[in-house]
Amino acid sequence: MKSKDNNEHTQTGLEKEIQTDFQKSMSYGDYLHLDKILSSQHRLSDHHDEMLFIIIHQASELWMKLILHELAAATECIRQNKLEPSFKMLSRVSRIQQQLIQSWSVLSTLTPSEYMEFRDKLGQSSGFQSYQNRLIEFALGNKNIHMLSVYQHQTDLSEQMMHALHEPSIYDAAIHALVARGLPIDQEAIGRDVSQKYEPNASVEEAWLTVYRDVEQYWDLYELAEKLVDIGNQQQLWRFNHVSTVERIIGHKQGTGGSSGVTYLKKVLDQQFFPELWSLRTKL
Repeated sequence: MKSKDNNEHTQTGLEKEIQTDFQKSMSYGDYLHLDKILSSQHRLSDHHDEMLFIIIHQASELWMKLILHELAAATECIRQNKLEPSFKMLSRVSRIQQQLIQSWSVLSTLTPSEYMEFRDKLGQSSGFQSYQNRLIEFALGNKNIHMLSVYQHQTDLSEQMMHALHEPSIYDAAIHALVARGLPIDQEAIGRDVSQKYEPNASVEEAWLTVYRDVEQYWDLYELAEKLVDIGNQQQLWRFNHVSTVERIIGHKQGTGGSSGVTYLKKVLDQQFFPELWSLRTKL
């Protein structure tokens, strides 16, 4: 004969061992702090589609946080000449970037007329001000000290950005990995001011060419190079989809943050990451 407890579990469709009492233990929602996350969507208008706009950008910032987490760890591995552990991290970054790229297709379901219903509520806030996106650009080697002026109203954030500006990028770490393997690199590239945007260097291109011409000897460096190419390519795709989505929704209007909007974003497309890893393909 079944006990009352077993009957109750059978009737509710729950297995007997499933935990249902969380008075003294941590639940799924507790662990993820869902009360904070899911109560952070505050519409400034009554328009239905503003919720989409908020969630897309909040979710993107969470993915960017993970990208920075992975890039920092991968860069440290490369600095320590432990290339193989970095490959998993860099592959993960590429997959995250795919999620970010796909998010633009969701946002593109927002029509121009719908966006105009709440755009004025955004004030001067703009995706241009995303400090995490700027940190990703810095981590990949696209440094620009002038961008820090956007964050000067927040002392702690401004200091974090300045610190990131003066940290070697993942590409700087990769170039030092070439040196560690005995490949000749000009001092100009090795001892450069890492707070400046990376500029192409002939000796770096020649070193990567050596790697690509002797894959068996330099397999780990070759794999590292291709992981970086994947990330650089995905970042460009993200930028392109950003431009396309913005143009689809607001045309060539000025951005809410004061930029020229689509015109500015198209200029950004010309800023390439890891230049020698692209130029060598012509010479290989």
